Amino acid sequence: MPLDPELESWLRLVHTPGMGRQSLYKLLNHFGSPEAVLNACRDEWMAVTGRALTDDRQSPSSIEGYLSRVADWLGEPGNRLLTLADSDYPQALLEVPAPPPLLYAKGRVIWSNHPSFAIVGSRNATGQGKTNAQQFAHALSDAGLTIVSGLALGIDAAAHRGGLNGASRTVAVVGTGLDTVYPSRNHDLAHTIATEGLLLSEFPLGTPPVAANFPRRNRLIAALGKGCLVVEAAVSSGSLITARLAGEQGREVFAIPGSIHSPLSKGCHALIRQGAKLVENAGDILEELQFLQTAPAPVVETENPIPSAQAELLSLIGFEPVTGDALIAAHGSDAGQLASALTMLELEGYVEQLPGGFWQRVR
Repeated sequence: MPLDPELESWLRLVHTPGMGRQSLYKLLNHFGSPEAVLNACRDEWMAVTGRALTDDRQSPSSIEGYLSRVADWLGEPGNRLLTLADSDYPQALLEVPAPPPLLYAKGRVIWSNHPSFAIVGSRNATGQGKTNAQQFAHALSDAGLTIVSGLALGIDAAAHRGGLNGASRTVAVVGTGLDTVYPSRNHDLAHTIATEGLLLSEFPLGTPPVAANFPRRNRLIAALGKGCLVVEAAVSSGSLITARLAGEQGREVFAIPGSIHSPLSKGCHALIRQGAKLVENAGDILEELQFLQTAPAPVVETENPIPSAQAELLSLIGFEPVTGDALIAAHGSDAGQLASALTMLELEGYVEQLPGGFWQRVR
């Protein structure tokens, strides 16, 4: 299927060698459209931008193969290429300095301009952290906010699943081309998002995972949401970059506190010290955003009571990590009995085992 002439002009302009964002915007502002820019001569370009740009329009072989690749990709159901001039282009991204001139979209583009909220956090999240992310995302999605995240393992993936379970679905902003799923373990999740939500990327098809691209991706996640929640993050986490960018763009920043002993709480605590809002439930976020809930809160099912012996053990396990030896001393049971009771509590979702022989209550 041949490319739409306007899209082809956008692609040729964006992929002109040496064409940076600032030069592109200057040329578009001066000439009015990609086609007009391409019809101008190199001297006219230089007069507008103040710098020389490579003009390889006389040797089109460098771009023709990519144009054919994009045309084939656009022929697949659900694939779109959004330009700055497109009415479906996410309006929130126009507030970002140097917004992407092109966005590759896969899925339901309607979600790109729906009221949204970003949830991010550690790739190496705890079980409790992933549960928190999914529950917050589900509640906020039911309240009318599309959940935005970055399709990474851990908190991102849990947030996407929570958003999909809610009424307002989810948008995944990725740091690769949309013909690549990274990480590969999220292939099934990405497929579901493409079917029910939306995948977005500013990177050309074929772009592999490159470390420098993920901070660029983060600025779009921050811009799309009315606010940003960090669920778990170490002090060096990329999630803190997203939170900082959100704050710089005038978005509200939220963080879930955790144990003072957990490395994955230290990033959240640092954000709270810097002014992020401490939250314990989705209602705290909706109240701060003054966002009117558009769907009733889900009914919480009554839990089945646990046996008294397990309940006694559970009462000794707090939300701070505790060793098995400490539990043996406090509970008075032998190691075998304790292991059996802990296993039952873990299967029922009350506790989780941590590295180093520690246990922690999760609900």
